[in-house]
Amino acid sequence: MSSLSSRGLRDTGGRAHGVSRGLSRRGLNQTICMSTVTRNANIGKLQAGYLFPEIARRRNEHLEANPDAKIISLGIGDTTEPIPQPIVNGMVESAKGLGTLDGYGKYGGYGAEQGQGPLRDAIAERFYSHVDTGAADIFVSDGSKCDIGRIQMMFGSGHSVSVQDPSYPAYVDTSVIIGNTGLFNDDTSQFNDIQYMACTAGNGFFPDIDSAKKTDLVFFCSPNNPTGAAATREQLTKLVAKCKADGSILIYDAAYAIYIENPDCPKTIYEIPGADEVAIETCSFSKYAGFTGLRLGWTVVPENLTFSDGSKVKTDYNRIMTTCFNGASNVAQAAGMACCSDAGYKSMLDLVAYYKENALILKKCFEELGFEVYGGTDAPYVWVGFPGKNSWDVFAEILSGTSIVTTPGAGFGPAGEGFVRASAFGHRENILEAVDRLKDFFKK
Repeated sequence: MSSLSSRGLRDTGGRAHGVSRGLSRRGLNQTICMSTVTRNANIGKLQAGYLFPEIARRRNEHLEANPDAKIISLGIGDTTEPIPQPIVNGMVESAKGLGTLDGYGKYGGYGAEQGQGPLRDAIAERFYSHVDTGAADIFVSDGSKCDIGRIQMMFGSGHSVSVQDPSYPAYVDTSVIIGNTGLFNDDTSQFNDIQYMACTAGNGFFPDIDSAKKTDLVFFCSPNNPTGAAATREQLTKLVAKCKADGSILIYDAAYAIYIENPDCPKTIYEIPGADEVAIETCSFSKYAGFTGLRLGWTVVPENLTFSDGSKVKTDYNRIMTTCFNGASNVAQAAGMACCSDAGYKSMLDLVAYYKENALILKKCFEELGFEVYGGTDAPYVWVGFPGKNSWDVFAEILSGTSIVTTPGAGFGPAGEGFVRASAFGHRENILEAVDRLKDFFKK
């Protein structure tokens, strides 16, 4: 009989499969079995852990040292309030239906990888009726972050990339993993062979498009995470024109578009003429309806968007979806249908208004404490400046002194150094308590 140890697999002759080396542990000789498969060198380029798990690790260290501390999280942008009842009702009906023969015929089984037809129609009607975007261009998914990875898989390696700086870490990290960057440069805190487009207070958190170099792919988020800045119609018109002139493809992240209240800031890139020839747009119900755990989003790949050989990008994205994805959960898609109903949409707007009020409370707090503060109006994030300070040090100082978790700006890119991001996703009583703690701490 072969034996399976905790560290290796042996055959009856005691030979380890694969490459092995001996170890002594508690007086026993054991063998560690190693494959002959080389590691993906691109993953080896990544720096430490992904931002938010690293924050969680430091939070847990704080709790171990201070077991009685009541942590308030203004860090990761995870929703906290219940999913609105009109939307829950849609899920419940679908879930109950799975328990009956007739219901399973309606709600069960494999669905279309592109998403259920009625949901694609509903998303097109609810969010794109004012632009020329139809249901056939919409791919329903398990969320924007997953779609960013699939988009990178579709394009593959060998492409030049631009990102906003600061921006959501997944844009850079997936570019590294797919092989579109060089090594990390400790001197610049950037990966080589990727263009970081600085978004600072000095340029209104919109990059200098005119001086930007041509790249194949451009990642852009509006409202921006983490700065909270929403791009204006004029700014996005310049961005689309730049991409068109350079022959670039724009990957436009609209995950927070529903938070925009400034009428001069488009809620979809397709409000800009010609964007359907240069842009993919990804969006999500995560921050709209509290679906961070339920997982449902969509990506728009227009019919008019092509590769350099004239072939349609949509055709290749469809192939990626049908090869690597079996479609979003049927129950989640039923919830998405409810989101697009009149009652569901109104309840989403009410939920968004709640978080926006939290953002204003936090913004006012930091302003009264004398900090330079941005965002918090068209987005659920407040971007707070600590000039001359290391953002991880500020993060640690706030955590140690108040038991409040924020997000260090440097985690979003080198232009985020000297800032921390405060998230408005939280129970109102926790937001108000956070304000009291921050005032007590910084007024000392």
